[in-house]
Amino acid sequence: MDIATLSALAEPNRLRIVELLAYGPLTVGEIAERLRIRQPQVSKHLRVLLEAGLVDVQPDANRRHYRLRFDPLQQMDHWLGHYRKLWSERYDNLDEYLKKLQDH
Repeated sequence: MDIATLSALAEPNRLRIVELLAYGPLTVGEIAERLRIRQPQVSKHLRVLLEAGLVDVQPDANRRHYRLRFDPLQQMDHWLGHYRKLWSERYDNLDEYLKKLQDH
C-alpha cells in the first residue's frame, strides 16, 4: 500500500475525478465540465493522480485522454482486507457477547 495513493485520494476533487474515470477515459475538458471546476484546477489534480500512479494519459492529436489505473486500487483493497477481517471478527465476538447477556 502506497501512501501516495491515500494522499492523492484524500482531496475531494481528486476522489471525484477517480470516480468519473472508473466509467472510462475522459479528457481534461470533459472532467472540468462534469465536475464544474476550471480546467487548470483539473490539470493540477490529474498531475497529482498521475504522479501517484492512479491514472495513465494517452495523447490523441491535441487532446490527452486520462484513464484510471486499477492496480493501486487493488493494492489498497488488499491492504484493507486485513482490517475487514479484523472488524468482522470483532463484530462476531460482539454478537456472541450480546447473546450471552440476553441468555442471562
